[in-house]
Formats: sequence, structure tokens, C-alpha cells
Amino acid sequence: MKFLLMLLWALSTPILANTGVAVQIQARLAAEARAADATFQGFSVQRGEAFYRDRHGDWSCATCHTDHPAKGGRHAVTQKAILPLAPSANPERFTDPKKVEKWFKRNCNDVLNRPCTAREKGDFIAYILTVRP
Repeated sequence: MKFLLMLLWALSTPILANTGVAVQIQARLAAEARAADATFQGFSVQRGEAFYRDRHGDWSCATCHTDHPAKGGRHAVTQKAILPLAPSANPERFTDPKKVEKWFKRNCNDVLNRPCTAREKGDFIAYILTVRP
């Protein structure tokens, strides 16, 4: 039993570490969202999932990242392989705030033709953290 508990802890540690960085990023985004909108009430997993799946013109996040963010995807134009987006399937996700912002900037501009709002980013992260393989 003790071995099983240690194994479960060891397997979950990378996910918990990534969750901690993601929560730090969300705290910064929440402050930005409150500054932009005094009625901001917090991030929403449901809005994040809708944002991920909804088409914004010709694209959605799922266009390249698949309908299930815990699976690998493929860039719709270049066909370059994309590792799973969910930290539960890819422990490298949400480990570097600078990379997170870089990819939000690039992908929001590609998908939305504009930067994402702080609320959109926070909702997106809230959803992605709930995805399990």
C-alpha cells in the first residue's frame, strides 16, 4: 500500500508542479481581468472549453490541437506535429510563463486575428487544467 501511494505521488508531481505555475499565471491574469472589467467574477472552465472548441472565423484551437487536448495534434497548415496541450498528458506545458505568453500571443493572433483578453486566457487555462487523458 505504501508503495502504491508513493507511486501515485511520484506520477502526479509533474502535473502538480505545472498546475502551480498555471495558477500563478492565472493570478496575474485575474488581476489584469479585474483591471479591465470591474465585474470580473473569476475564470470559468465552461467558457474555457467553449473558447477552445468554438470556431473564430476559419479556425479554432481544436483545429490543430484536436478535440481532445490530451492528445497530440498537427498544425493545419504546416502539418508539424504538436505535443498534447493538457499538462496531464504533457508535463512540459505551463512550466515557463514566458513560453505560455509567447504561445498565447502567436495562437490568439492566428485564430482570433487579435490578442486574447486576460479573461480568455484564464478561462482557457482553467479548462486545460481539467483535461485528463
